[in-house]
Amino acid sequence: MAERQTQAKRGPHSTAFERPGTSVTGILKRLWYYLSQFKVLIIIAVFLSIGSNLFALVGPKLSGYALDAIRLGEGQVDFATVIHYAILMIIFYLLSSVLGYILAGLMVRISRNVVVRMRKDVYDHIMRLPVRFFDDIGTGNLLSVLSYDIDTINASLSNDLVQMLASVITVTGSLWMMLTISPPLVLIFAVTIPVSILFTKKRSVRARELYRVRSRKLGELNSYSEETTGGLRTIKAYNAHMVFRGRYDRYNEEASQANYEADRFAAVTGPAVNFINNISLAMISIFGAILYMASRVSIGDVSSFVLYSRKFSGPINEFSNMISELQSALAAAERVFSLLDVPPEPEDGPGAIQLKKALIEGEIKLENVCFQYQPGVPVLQNFTLTASPGQTVAIVGPTGAGKTTIINLLMRFFDVDEGCILLDGCDLRSIARRDLRQSFSMVLQDTWLFSGTILENLTYGKDNVTREDAVRAAKAARIHNFIESLPNSYDTPLENCGDNISKGQKQLLTIARAMLLDASILILDEATSNVDTQTERNIQAAMLDLMRGKTCFVIAHRLSTIRGADLIAVLQDGTVAEQGTHNELMSQNGVYAELYRAQFVR
Repeated sequence: MAERQTQAKRGPHSTAFERPGTSVTGILKRLWYYLSQFKVLIIIAVFLSIGSNLFALVGPKLSGYALDAIRLGEGQVDFATVIHYAILMIIFYLLSSVLGYILAGLMVRISRNVVVRMRKDVYDHIMRLPVRFFDDIGTGNLLSVLSYDIDTINASLSNDLVQMLASVITVTGSLWMMLTISPPLVLIFAVTIPVSILFTKKRSVRARELYRVRSRKLGELNSYSEETTGGLRTIKAYNAHMVFRGRYDRYNEEASQANYEADRFAAVTGPAVNFINNISLAMISIFGAILYMASRVSIGDVSSFVLYSRKFSGPINEFSNMISELQSALAAAERVFSLLDVPPEPEDGPGAIQLKKALIEGEIKLENVCFQYQPGVPVLQNFTLTASPGQTVAIVGPTGAGKTTIINLLMRFFDVDEGCILLDGCDLRSIARRDLRQSFSMVLQDTWLFSGTILENLTYGKDNVTREDAVRAAKAARIHNFIESLPNSYDTPLENCGDNISKGQKQLLTIARAMLLDASILILDEATSNVDTQTERNIQAAMLDLMRGKTCFVIAHRLSTIRGADLIAVLQDGTVAEQGTHNELMSQNGVYAELYRAQFVR
C-alpha cells in the first residue's frame, strides 16, 4: 500500500467529512426523522409532560388560597382551610412527580432507540463508503463520531428534550395563571424576557462554533491515540516514546483547551440570564406591594404570582443553561449528518452484468490504463497487461511503482481514469461489484483477523463451510498442527484482531481462508512476507494447489518466490518496463535481472 499512501498523502487527523454551517433547522429536521420513527412513544411522552406540568402549576394557586385563609389584622387563621389546600397541594405535587418519573424513563427509552438506529445507520454507511474516503479521514475521527458525538446527541435527547417540552408547558401555563391574577404585574416581563432572549440568542451562535471546534479537536486526539497505540511496539523499539508523548501532550492540550473555552463561554450565560430574571422578581415584589396596598390584589395573590413568576422565569433560565448543551448536541449532530452525507460507493446500474462463478474463465486484460490518486500525480500511465485463464502473473518493481494500485483497480476499490480493465471481455465497470469481488480471493501482506474464534475467522468469507472443510484448508496451509496445540483448538478465541498469535501464524490463517473460497482469480500481495524462509518453503506446495487452475496475480519482493510464474511484469514509472518469464527476463539483462542480482549476488 506504500504508493497509495504516498500519492493520497493521507492525513490521520483529517476531517474531510465535516461541513460547518449546516442550518439548525436542517439538523432538527433530520433528528426528527429518527424521532418520528417512535411517534407513539413521543405522543405518550407529550401527554405525560402536559399532565405532570399542569399538576405542578396548580400548586402555587392552592398556596395562595391557603394564605388567604389567614386574615391579616384580625389575628384569625382558618386551619381547616389551610390544611385542606395543603393536602391538595401534596396530592397534585405527588401526581406531578409520578408522571415526571414515568416521563423520564420513557424519554431514556426513546433516546436509546434513536441512538441505536443512528449508530447503525452511521456504521452501515461507513461500510458503503469508497476506499478513497478512508485516505482522507483518520480512524479515530470515525470512532469519535460513532461514540462521542452520538452519545452527546443521546444525552441531549434524553435530558434536554424533556426539559424543553416541560419548559414550554410551564412557561405557557404560568403566564396564563399570572394573567388571571394580575395583568399589570405581567408587564414587568415585557422588559426582562426580551433582554434574556436576545442575550441568549447572541451567545448561542458563538457557543455552537466553540463546540464544533471541541468535537473536531477530540476527533484529532482520538485519531492520534489510535495511531500511536497501534504502533506501540515500534515506538518502544526505537525508544521514541518521549517524542510521541510530547506530540500527544500537544493534541491533549488542544482538545482540553477547546473543551475549556466552550464550557467557560457557556457557563457565563446561565448566571447572566439568572441575574436578569432576579431583577424581574425584585420588581414584582415592589409593584406587588403597591397593588396590595391599593387593595388591587390579596396577599395570597401576591404570593401565588411570585411563585408563578419563578416558574415562568425558571425555565427561561434553565433554557439558557441548556443552550450550551443544545449547541454541543447540534455540533455533534452536524458531524454525524455530514458523515452520512458523504456519497457512498456508487450503486451498480440497472444493466450491471451478473457473473456466475462457474462460467468465469479468468482472462484479465488491462488496456492503456491511466490512474492517479491525486490530480497531476500519475501512478499508472498507459499500462497494458494480459493474464490468460489459469496463468500466473507476477508483478514486481520498486516501492511506489504501482503494484498494489493494480490490485485496487482489479477489485474496483478505485476506477481507472483512462483505458479499461476487462474480465473475460467485459469491462469491470459494467459488472456488479458484489459478483466481481466474489470472483477474487485475496491474501494480503497486511493480515486482518477479527475478534472471534479461529474457526469463525477461517470461514467468514464463505457460507455453508463445514468444520471439516476448515480443517482441510488449515492442513493445506500448514497451520493445522499449531491450531490443534491451542487449548480449544479451532474454537480458540483470537484477541484484539489476533494479537495473541504471531504475524506468521496470522498469515497462514489468511492463506487457509483463501483456500476455502471457490474463486476463479487469486491475488497474492506479499502473501508470505510474514513467514520465515523455511515455513515459506513448506507452504509452497499448498500455494501451488491453491493457484492450480486459477488466474493468479502475485506481488512479491522476494523474487525467488515467483521464478515459476508464467509471466513476470516489471513496473517502472507507472508502466510495464519488461515482461516475460524468469529466464527470458534474465537473458535480457535489464531491470529485472538487476533486481534479481541485487537480492542474490553478494
